[in-house]
Amino acid sequence: MASNETALYAAGAVLWRPSRKHGVKVAVIHRPRYDDWSLPKGKPEHGEYPPATALREVTEETGFTARLGRHIDSISYETQAGLKVVHYFAGRCTGGEFEPNKEVDKLRWLPLREARPRLTYSRDRTVLDSFIALPAELSTVVLVRHAKAGQRDAFAGADVKRPLDRRGERQADQLAQQIVAFGPVTVAAAPLTRCRQTVLPLARTLGVSVTDEPALSEAEYQHDPAAARRRVIELALADDGNGPAVVCSQGGVIPGVIKSLASRAGLTLPTTTTPKSAYWVLSFDDKRLRQADRYLLPDT
Repeated sequence: MASNETALYAAGAVLWRPSRKHGVKVAVIHRPRYDDWSLPKGKPEHGEYPPATALREVTEETGFTARLGRHIDSISYETQAGLKVVHYFAGRCTGGEFEPNKEVDKLRWLPLREARPRLTYSRDRTVLDSFIALPAELSTVVLVRHAKAGQRDAFAGADVKRPLDRRGERQADQLAQQIVAFGPVTVAAAPLTRCRQTVLPLARTLGVSVTDEPALSEAEYQHDPAAARRRVIELALADDGNGPAVVCSQGGVIPGVIKSLASRAGLTLPTTTTPKSAYWVLSFDDKRLRQADRYLLPDT
């Protein structure tokens, strides 16, 4: 994603839903203020991250709810106020109904071949092309590295019981606010206190329990790294369209798992480095990893 601190940021989505006849239809909106057809997007509220912005703006502009998937594209263009950078996600429609409002007076669900020429701006057509480049029906796993937990040497008890520090607790709350946009339905963690605490706010938000994933702990990974890779694939296959699993693991596990999955899929990633409190949204086509998006908290 772009990192120009002077830019104006926004986020949006290619809102899509399955179609028996056309495979996929996407939503394009008409804005009377500009008399244009575009993809839903908007500016962040204070302290809001791109995934949350994209989800909120989709609902406000279209009336439909969604579950985000892979990051599609980041586009930039000049406006009267300066450079604008917009992050776009794939957003599967999960319900709702369109009602005309002051920002959007028309919405059309169109097959891909009809949506592209309807869009007014070439930049939106570029985003749609990026969406089309991969199947819409991808399964997702969100893989999180635990948040800050002080220094190992400073903790007197067993390392598996080392808790998050105050900064880590704040990061856990931030993670919940971000990851909920991807529509998770299950939450799990390696059986360490700091891993469980990292995803506990998310689990409470969803009203679910945190289950154990021993294969994704460093101790088990050292004995059987292939088991961790297989387990992530199993979690991806379990995503039957209802929503992904979120799993919190450790720094000695996540880069190796992602590197292995990417290598087997012939996918080149710029990095697999995963700082504390960072997370990956992994998109799969059956057992094959098709895209891996890394997200960092602002203070990481």
